Amino acid sequence: MKIRDFIIKTLSTFFYVGYLPFIPGTFASIAAILLFYFIKDNNSIHILLTLILIALGFLITGRAEKIFNKKDARCIVIDEVSGMLLSLIFIPSDIKLVIMAFILFRILDALKPLPSDRLQNLTGSIGIMSDDIVAGLYTNIILQVVLRGLLRL
Repeated sequence: MKIRDFIIKTLSTFFYVGYLPFIPGTFASIAAILLFYFIKDNNSIHILLTLILIALGFLITGRAEKIFNKKDARCIVIDEVSGMLLSLIFIPSDIKLVIMAFILFRILDALKPLPSDRLQNLTGSIGIMSDDIVAGLYTNIILQVVLRGLLRL
């Protein structure tokens, strides 16, 4: 195996989390939460790491599809990690909020609300990454609205 393919497999499966035989996307979201707790006290690092993972995802997931010889292979989970981290930007690290973010993100990722349903059908990296980015954005927006609503009470 070429070193480039090894790196693409390692990153796209988020250090082999994607190889877990049961619900790899959910485990990747949990891995993102664990990562979040390491960086939660520094918003700049959280944003930078999220942007790096999103950019890496767009750069490598199309190639990963070819390596795994399957459209949006289940083991490609960098998209879930990116989306989950995106959903937690500027969210307090309170465990209840993080659990809410996790549940909302997984539901939105599964339901594929507009425009996710259409974006997912695009080919290559755009199709793999876009639906999870939308789910992460929607999750973050919902939580921001809820938090601001609670602050007004």
